[in-house]
Amino acid sequence: MKSPMLYALLCSGVWCGACLHAGQAQPTPVQVAALENVNSRYTVESVEIAGQVTRALSRELRDQLHNLVGSRFNAAEMSELASRLRAELHLRSVTPHVLRGSAPDQVRLVFETQRRAAEFDVSVPKFLYQSKQGWSGELDASTTVARNRFQFGLVSDGDELTERFAGITAAYENQHLGTARAKFRFLFESFHEQWNRSTLDALGAEQPGLYRERRNYQPEFAFALTGAWTLTAGASFEQLQMQQPARGWGAANALATAISYHRAIENTDLPQTLDAVYGLRVGARALGSDFGYTKHRVHGRYQISHNRHTFDDEFTAGYIAGRAPLFERFVLGTSSLLRGWNRYEIDPLGGARMAHNSLEYGYRTNVGTAQVFYDSGALWNAGDAAHVRHSVGCSFRKGVFLVAVAIPLREARFDQVFMVGMNY
Repeated sequence: MKSPMLYALLCSGVWCGACLHAGQAQPTPVQVAALENVNSRYTVESVEIAGQVTRALSRELRDQLHNLVGSRFNAAEMSELASRLRAELHLRSVTPHVLRGSAPDQVRLVFETQRRAAEFDVSVPKFLYQSKQGWSGELDASTTVARNRFQFGLVSDGDELTERFAGITAAYENQHLGTARAKFRFLFESFHEQWNRSTLDALGAEQPGLYRERRNYQPEFAFALTGAWTLTAGASFEQLQMQQPARGWGAANALATAISYHRAIENTDLPQTLDAVYGLRVGARALGSDFGYTKHRVHGRYQISHNRHTFDDEFTAGYIAGRAPLFERFVLGTSSLLRGWNRYEIDPLGGARMAHNSLEYGYRTNVGTAQVFYDSGALWNAGDAAHVRHSVGCSFRKGVFLVAVAIPLREARFDQVFMVGMNY
């Protein structure tokens, strides 16, 4: 049976009433100390975030919450995580609750969240410096009124695609389209493209398929099929101002759909998370597109944790049939895929076939998470043989910030790439 003192504290609301409102003080040291003395021998059975949360957690904060499961209850750590949740998700308040578990020596942690009635937020979804390719970054400003979210962003990215693209984005999202299971989103993007000399040389003097401007109009619907499965369906209508003025504007219109799966196993000493996504894009002449192609992409991630240890296995693969525009082609040698390699050395035009796997081990310290990783991947085209490349590296993550060094494994020479940034 649980300690009578613990039951009295829970019922009296000593901790459950410790609500972290804007401008409101956190629980006093006396409250925290009292709970630590009583509850340090209790094990955390599960962790839950209650309320409507529309923003994604940073990877380290998500891992910290998962790692609480199976550990000893720590009131000070719970208070710190509640503060971080409120700051990172830009919430009006986060109220931590300690509830009875299914066994006498276990407790359940529930972080009750409350959103602002009208939110305005400025965020940096990505900010990265890579020693070989320079800076990439994105700045977003958004406001949420009732169930409607409006967003405007500035982007300069030399990391994701064959080209560097810079410009603006704007989006509208209805987060409750008749039911909580359905959402609607409309995205507009306008980018100016800059091409690497290796890409220009590979295309030759006529530069077929090269474009200087790209605009995208993308409506899409998302449906939560079950607690684990989500279906997204829509279309993208892309206008391309070709590099050669005489070619004018082209079109790369496509139907797009994706189905994703998410499962988290938390009520165990070994918390586990499984994420999987399959995406399909079809460009067709019937849509007014100058490109006819089919693009398949699968992505999966499995994570298992124990106390301070975390192991990740992440897999990505893709296949393109037909003639796709350059922004649809696969790329390796980025900040997340085959880290350390130069993308233009692998293929300056990207590839139509791709397979990649990343293994990562992390150890959470009191000041951050130390990680080591091993990447392997291949990028090729139809009729070519696949050549597998490898890289290793290490990193240190603190909140949304990360510093990493990656080393491509090759026979000819030793090289390394440094990366520093946030949210990547």
